[in-house]
Amino acid sequence: MEFAIAYPARPDAWQDLVVAEDHGFSHAWFYDSQMLYSDVYVCMALAAEKTTTLTLGTGVAIPGNRIAPVTAHSIATINQLAPGRVILGLGTGFTGRNTMGLPPLPLGALREQTEQCRALLRGEEVLYRDGQRQRWIKFLHPDRGYINLTDPIPIYIAANGPKALALTGELADGWITTLSDPDSFQKNLAQVQRGADTVGRQASSLPNTMLTTSCVLQPGESAVAPRVLERVGPFALVALHALWERSAVAADLPPALQQLYQRYETEYVAGLRSPADRRYLEIHEGHLIYMKPGEEQYLDETLIRGFSLTGTGEDIIARLKALEAVGLKQIAIQVVNNGRQMIEEFSRQVIAKY
Repeated sequence: MEFAIAYPARPDAWQDLVVAEDHGFSHAWFYDSQMLYSDVYVCMALAAEKTTTLTLGTGVAIPGNRIAPVTAHSIATINQLAPGRVILGLGTGFTGRNTMGLPPLPLGALREQTEQCRALLRGEEVLYRDGQRQRWIKFLHPDRGYINLTDPIPIYIAANGPKALALTGELADGWITTLSDPDSFQKNLAQVQRGADTVGRQASSLPNTMLTTSCVLQPGESAVAPRVLERVGPFALVALHALWERSAVAADLPPALQQLYQRYETEYVAGLRSPADRRYLEIHEGHLIYMKPGEEQYLDETLIRGFSLTGTGEDIIARLKALEAVGLKQIAIQVVNNGRQMIEEFSRQVIAKY
């Protein structure tokens, strides 16, 4: 099992990452959501300069928010700073588009941009469409120190819905998913294999990473203690945001969560002051960073334990072992506050004993 750190992109993330690098973490993923966080490539550039072994990835960049040539050139620039330790993660867009009131990108557009980025990163010419025009493009100075195309840049796809999972198996170099139980992970991996079958490869050979967050409970501490809610609450609440958006992210959420969501919708969402046509702005405020006043009442133990790795160190290791047994290869732990403490705690109680 590999262990990774995940960050809502912040310029100062490198301060925690230099600690993570010394505590058993191999990867760092940065969220790309332009209406919420800092610029993902600026943050990755700083991390590239300050770290020496961590593999750095977008988790995930959203095609359509940037055109393919810009995405390819940005990640190739990071590859110049951190040769051979860069991954381009792509996805159809959850908050990166929902925070602008837009739906996820169609899978056809994700396929096209993935193929364009891959070809450009191989130094090839690409037929690029701009409206009704089509033009051949390529990087003109790949060997002048501006970008690095020599060290390969894998392209991962974030997927949860059946069609996106199949596309991942067909096209991607790796798969990014969100925390689930072993049965759900196996079901989704089978969908990835369905796509992999079309190109004659095994999904089990693809790298994968599962995004979550974590809190190692102290002796006698409740899963809904204030310290725990502060640490993992913003992440767990995303399950309710995803249900409100009718997102594919919510596809595997358990039926038991529907009752909690009904409370959230009828009590909390109904009381929001924003106009209906701009409610998404208020829903996603604080997304993955902090809880808005009143949201904490919807965090019960089932939600906390279901959508984060919260428990004793032994509990967390047992969950990870069960996921590893069905094919999980990497777990990514989101850091928001008290990053150094969280990293050291997880390293001591989980990684060191795994």
